[in-house]
Amino acid sequence: MGMILLAVGLVLIVEGLAYALAPSLIERMLEALRSLPEQARRLAGLLCVVSGLVLLWGAYQVGF
Repeated sequence: MGMILLAVGLVLIVEGLAYALAPSLIERMLEALRSLPEQARRLAGLLCVVSGLVLLWGAYQVGF
């Protein structure tokens, strides 16, 4: 349970920093996402999930 809380906390820190430091960049990125077809957004989401799983697996193998 502690690892889940750690992971959620890290995600919130990174997301919060992005919104705090570059809100206009976030708006432009959202506009660019809106212009992409749904299938491309779905593929990007799946790639993010797979990348996250690979990173978690790698961290687990290293001993974190």
